[in-house]
Amino acid sequence: MITFVARRFVRLILVLIGITIVSFAFMQAIPGDPVTIRLGEHASADQVAALRAALGLDKPWFVQLGLYFAHLLQGDLGRSVSDAQPVATKLAEHFPATVELSIGALIVAVTIGIPAGIFAALRRNGVLDILTMSAVLLGVSTPVFVLGWMLVYLLAVVPSNFGLNLFPISGRISLTYYVPTRTHLIVLDALLAGNVRAALDALWHLVLPAVTLGTIPLAIVAKITRSGMFEVLRSDYVRTARAKGLGPAAVVVKHALRNALIPILTVVGLQTGLLLGGAVLTEHIFAWPGVGRLAFEAISNRDMPVINGCILLFATVFVVVNAAVDILYAAANPRIRYG
Repeated sequence: MITFVARRFVRLILVLIGITIVSFAFMQAIPGDPVTIRLGEHASADQVAALRAALGLDKPWFVQLGLYFAHLLQGDLGRSVSDAQPVATKLAEHFPATVELSIGALIVAVTIGIPAGIFAALRRNGVLDILTMSAVLLGVSTPVFVLGWMLVYLLAVVPSNFGLNLFPISGRISLTYYVPTRTHLIVLDALLAGNVRAALDALWHLVLPAVTLGTIPLAIVAKITRSGMFEVLRSDYVRTARAKGLGPAAVVVKHALRNALIPILTVVGLQTGLLLGGAVLTEHIFAWPGVGRLAFEAISNRDMPVINGCILLFATVFVVVNAAVDILYAAANPRIRYG
């Protein structure tokens, strides 16, 4: 296990280095000047030159890259070109919102996707199976931005025309509530403050973004669960368990589901990494102040330090989550061991 963790750590470092180099080279090829964006089109040539020198943008890109790595080794992610705030501070402010949204989307995907896959496998080629697979196909095929705008229009805008306030359009919580910041997770902070109404309001704001972001993972989890359960249900040990007189629930949960968990854990781990990596479109549609929205604004402004900070955060989360999933394999299947 120690060897496995060490290998994963080395892989993490190599992935971060590679992604940083590629993103630096890619951003250099994109038209536009972040200094001009910050100062405006009417800034003088001397002002532009002075700011470029202050930010180190007058140097070749490979020199900028070397300086960035040097600061990175000291734990310094740099400062934003747009507002001169430390990148680490901006990430710390926005990442909890992405975590909260991702947790909500993952709960939607797992709590609906796994049972749907199980019931579809138990009723293969039946009405429930056909409906589940049709919903899976629809969920995977619908773009996030289309689903998001549809949910906003049908469940927020249209009801408001009839005086109904079913769901909010944007934000994490209503302006009427004040929640002291402790963990930066609004629902948890509201509960820690003993303000149940604020927690419910935050959950209310979370519903539409979580459903939008969780639809594609839900469809994938349901399909993988159905495939895995169908294969396991035809195995000899499941038939033996049934022959011993075990009830359907015990056979499905204790014997079949546990042995089908490996592919389910794999897809859940991958989807978790992708969700935490930044739900750019979902956060943009619902004005959700997460890392995805921060990255979108940074790309629009060619704010290289913020872009690289977001990319490093995305890559780190993705690799760490997948390493954790690999470790969970051993817990789900004792036959798996790592040297």
